[in-house]
Amino acid sequence: MKKTRELHQATIDGVLGPSGALSGVFAGYEHRPGQLQVAHAVATALEQGAPLLAEAGTGIGKTLGYLVPAVLSGKRVVVSTATRTLQDQVFSKDIPLLRDVVGLPFEAVLLKGRVNYLCAARFEAFDQAPTFARPEDAVHWPSFREWALTTQTGDRGETSVPEAWSGWPMVSTTSEACLGGKCRFYESCFVTRGRRAAAEADVIVVNHALFFSDLALRSRGGEEKLGILPPYDAVVFDEAHALEDVATEHFGVSVSSGRLTSLAQDLVGVLPPSDARASHLAALSVTLRSRGEALFRELSHGVPVQPLEASLRSLDFTLTPDLAEALRPQAAAVLETLAGIAALTGDDDPDLGALHRRAVETAAALEHVVQADDAHQVYWAETRGRSLALRAAPIDVGESLARFLYEHVGAVVFTSATLTSATGRQQRSFEFAARRFGLDAKATATVSVDSPFDFPAQAAFYVPEHLPEPNSPDFTLQFSREVLRLVRLTQGRAFVLCTSLRHLEDVHALVGPHITVPVLKQGDAPRALLLEQFKERPSVLFASHSFWEGVDVPGEALSLVVMDRVPFAPPGEPLQAARIEALRKEGHRPFDDYQVPQAALALRQGFGRLIRTRTDRGVVVLGDTRVLSKRYGRQLLSSLPPARRFTRLDDVKRWWAAR
Repeated sequence: MKKTRELHQATIDGVLGPSGALSGVFAGYEHRPGQLQVAHAVATALEQGAPLLAEAGTGIGKTLGYLVPAVLSGKRVVVSTATRTLQDQVFSKDIPLLRDVVGLPFEAVLLKGRVNYLCAARFEAFDQAPTFARPEDAVHWPSFREWALTTQTGDRGETSVPEAWSGWPMVSTTSEACLGGKCRFYESCFVTRGRRAAAEADVIVVNHALFFSDLALRSRGGEEKLGILPPYDAVVFDEAHALEDVATEHFGVSVSSGRLTSLAQDLVGVLPPSDARASHLAALSVTLRSRGEALFRELSHGVPVQPLEASLRSLDFTLTPDLAEALRPQAAAVLETLAGIAALTGDDDPDLGALHRRAVETAAALEHVVQADDAHQVYWAETRGRSLALRAAPIDVGESLARFLYEHVGAVVFTSATLTSATGRQQRSFEFAARRFGLDAKATATVSVDSPFDFPAQAAFYVPEHLPEPNSPDFTLQFSREVLRLVRLTQGRAFVLCTSLRHLEDVHALVGPHITVPVLKQGDAPRALLLEQFKERPSVLFASHSFWEGVDVPGEALSLVVMDRVPFAPPGEPLQAARIEALRKEGHRPFDDYQVPQAALALRQGFGRLIRTRTDRGVVVLGDTRVLSKRYGRQLLSSLPPARRFTRLDDVKRWWAAR
């Protein structure tokens, strides 16, 4: 644990101040007053055990702004990031800087979700006769096997296997399938070792998905040994703007056709033929498949009729009382089969314990969804290609945070470059974020520090006034023509970001053939590889939500960011619709109080892809003229950085030539 005396001799100013420790180890160190302001606010929150909303613009150095007070606090602090990329950066870059270069004495541990680690039990079984879904995947096995036999961490991130390598699911596991303490490899398990190291650490670095997976498991009374995080004193959520979606995902439940099929498959072959239970499990496997297919066949009858082009994409639709009622007979048959599986297996059985838990948890989730009787939850069905799923999630995730997090952990820090949004008076406020996180905005401490970048000199913001509104039949063609003019101006070096995959495909098809620099498109390769290719030479990348936030391309490689329209979330999407209706019942104005602030934060995230350092220059384009003509336009524009603003391409060309 911490060397308390040494830490007490260090101070925030002594590390981050103009004459602090960092200035002594870096030539040309630049003192950042905003970073100190954030650090002192975080320190106060940790000391008082109180929540804090901390907005720190790009370039402030918010990571060190929260890490230094966390290390000096004497508390065990969990740092949770939205992405594994930032998680790795915090652990591999910022923590070594403070511990090894500055010399602060503390221990830190990096933890990822169970599926990111090699499972010794599954590896041993697969190694007996490795078989791959695709023949070309077999070429990676010799080098992977050598790594598996020598790795000290079991972290997939150490390997060079492709992202979609079919071998990984065969040698890793999930919390649902893990045997926990009943596994004979439990003591040497990489997850077990990581959890024990975390129990001795001062700073634990995780991502939001892992944090809420662990929190949701404990909120349902899950087995202690299946959890990963030890008790902690405080948590810092970096990239907190992404928190609500992740928390909603993990506080909810889901039963998919794939989940039932996977369980049915795993019932076969788990026991030797000589075991009398093997034949019973095989019979239950057949029954579960048959009854699961009947359930989801009935669900498919309730899928709303869609236009042909929409039917090719994913579709979410609300589970109406009539549809839920129609599903209950088939669901009852599935529940009966799951009960039979649970009775035949057993939680204490080393071979069948994981199957028992999966059957029990699946049954609980299915029963909850088809009852559809909790007014605080939204129930819906979704299609993803051939996969169907029944889902439920809390309408207000803030209530779940208050119940399962705030009541047990005092200091919870939310930080991001985008937490405030403009109000109707065009004044930026934390009110929207506080409400979504279940906090009282007036009673919660806040700190907001603007980016130190000179946006009027570094960036231009262009809204082509001649474009039709996005709902016009002519919009895609006119927008695509404008995109072509812009990418020719900047000679590539551009992100073209679309709010839907359909529009992405349409714009790419119209613009791509006329571009002379390399053209990249989301989905054609893993995101990391696309970014690597984009940075190698001037290119144009067509993308959607995956590149709208959490992507860092400093320098000339990215000089143009084009967004097709204001990123309003679809109001008919079940969860969005339920939240809108809940706000309406509470007397709020959903569009002004929820949809516009939500879009403003997303718009700021898109804008934030462009200017990452003091030397970056470029143009941000929004093809949505509603920000010029609609009442809410000023509110959205007021949320953006103060770049030079243009509505005519000729003015943009002059600015570009003079930059």
